[in-house]
Amino acid sequence: QVQLVESGGGSVQAVGSLILSCAASGVGYNPRALAWFRMLQGEGREGAAHIRGDGFTPYAHSLEGRFTISRDSADNTLYLHITSLKPEDTGMYYCAAGPFDHCAQSSDYHYWGQGTQVTVSS
Repeated sequence: QVQLVESGGGSVQAVGSLILSCAASGVGYNPRALAWFRMLQGEGREGAAHIRGDGFTPYAHSLEGRFTISRDSADNTLYLHITSLKPEDTGMYYCAAGPFDHCAQSSDYHYWGQGTQVTVSS
């Protein structure tokens, strides 16, 4: 069974930065696409950043320049580096893994972590 475990969230002040990690384990873990989603207060789940099977890394338009997704395939870890944090970035951040090269919607992703909370104060 595949497990995804996020870490690295916490309380930070605005303009600071964070690096979120997602450690994956389990038999048969071989995703074609990986992503970070976030759920902000009072809003639905938003796809923040993806790594597709071809290596392309699309970001939510409003987050480009501040969010950077990366992976270390050697130890099955996915990262999200967030800079210039804003209070509106406050929410729960989830990593996800999917079986298709071009996963885009949350429904395309089959495996999810439990999330890590990010709280940004002004």
